[in-house]
Amino acid sequence: MTQTAPASAGAETAPPARFTHREIMVTMSGLVIAMLLAMLDNMIVAPALPTIVGDLGGLNHLAWVTTGYILASTAATPIWGKLGDLIGRRITFLSSIAIFLIGSALCGMSQNMGELIGFRAMQGLGAGGLMVGVMSVLAEIVPPRDRGKYQGVMMAVMPVAMIGGPLAGGFITDHLSWRWAFYVNLPLGVVALTVCWFVLAKLPRSSGQVRIDWTGAALLTVWITTLVLITSWGGTEYDWGSAMIIGLAVITVVAFAAFVMVERRAAEPIMPLSVFANRNFTLAGALSLVVGFAMFGGVTLLPQFQQYVQGSSATNSGLLLMPMMIAAMALSLAGGAVISRTGRYRALPIAGSLLMAVGLALFATMGPDTSRTITALYMVVLGAGMGCLMQTTMLIAQNSAPLRDMGAATGAATFLRNMGGSLGVSVLGALYTHTLADSFTSAAGPAGDAGKTGGTVAQMTPEALRALPEAVRHAFAKAVSDGIDTAFTWGASAAVLGIVIALFIRHVPLRGFTGGSGTDADKAPVATAAEPVTG
Repeated sequence: MTQTAPASAGAETAPPARFTHREIMVTMSGLVIAMLLAMLDNMIVAPALPTIVGDLGGLNHLAWVTTGYILASTAATPIWGKLGDLIGRRITFLSSIAIFLIGSALCGMSQNMGELIGFRAMQGLGAGGLMVGVMSVLAEIVPPRDRGKYQGVMMAVMPVAMIGGPLAGGFITDHLSWRWAFYVNLPLGVVALTVCWFVLAKLPRSSGQVRIDWTGAALLTVWITTLVLITSWGGTEYDWGSAMIIGLAVITVVAFAAFVMVERRAAEPIMPLSVFANRNFTLAGALSLVVGFAMFGGVTLLPQFQQYVQGSSATNSGLLLMPMMIAAMALSLAGGAVISRTGRYRALPIAGSLLMAVGLALFATMGPDTSRTITALYMVVLGAGMGCLMQTTMLIAQNSAPLRDMGAATGAATFLRNMGGSLGVSVLGALYTHTLADSFTSAAGPAGDAGKTGGTVAQMTPEALRALPEAVRHAFAKAVSDGIDTAFTWGASAAVLGIVIALFIRHVPLRGFTGGSGTDADKAPVATAAEPVTG
């Protein structure tokens, strides 16, 4: 069922506005700030998670601090993308920034884990519009064939977020309060709002009527939520054969089937199924899901190992993530430059998938005696794989969709990556906590079992661990290592699927805008599954 709201349908067929190089660079200043806002959040929060969980209580809810954020962001992403197509990208982009900032402020004021998870979900609603907004605006003003050189500018924000974020998060946790990990978003967000208000003024606006697919949006939210609950609760909170898990599975299947039916009939579907008829779009989306699974799981769990096993402070654990972040940044920049110069990209997703699988497999070999140097080398491998994949998968997806559906297509691709992240955090987080608790009970004997039921494991902080007897510290470090090994073994197994997917991606020439801005060269058509492509 759809509802009509004042806005414009004309934006779907109108050619993109012509932007000069100077105008593109000015517009990108606002996009860079918004991208920094989105990327900094998870980078700052990750090193603070052990302290947050210990302060508010509840290791069992660790995954949900991140999962709640990712789940809301995932569900909101395709909605923000479609709204951008329908009512204009400027108003939707600014609205998403405002919601993100309100959620950030409330997260900092949380008094218990329930409040924190709920406010993180609100924060995620806004974040869903940040990432898809940045990518959609960039896709609207720059054609794929020319996008590499401008992506180089966009990538300049990565070292600030990926290196500065963990450092800032660790410093805030050690010297201020973990609450400032959320409050720090506010001044940066005000700057982003102000800049984007002015620099996005030239983007097309709507002037007619559109149909908003509220039913599709509701069904999308239902099946995503129940699916993540299954992966989070199955085997931990509830037995896999319990009535709760079976009931959630039934709801997931029914809601998904209803969602597909609604999307086929909707005048303006939240997620146009037609884009999945394109082979490359489907493969790029599937690969994005695998990347999200590995990326979010790795960033969430690695600080646990560094702080509990290797004895790093929150600040140092953030600093120790630098090898992975620098490798990802370097490969993203290099890959963008190669694509811009040659127009070819097929080798990057294949190499990236292979590196990601190898990196995750290496993490699965870590133990209490693994040195920080070895861990850093493993991070370089995983980071290199991520760098080859993050921008390339989005570029392939956008090149496979018509401009009139660019927001929806970008939203669908980002949705799949976020969905992978949500599943990765919930699945790998559940495996980690379950293995940790069982291993600690086995290693510590009766004391470990008492600690498990009495809250020692659930409320353990790095500071509290250092005050315990050496035998207990050793048992807990071994338990954390076992949990990490289990989680990354499964992560590596999933990443192997990414290699298979990447091998089926075909090279389709990157196109320019037809009748719009950008160069007139390389106006390659959007290839469908039946169109010939070059390998």
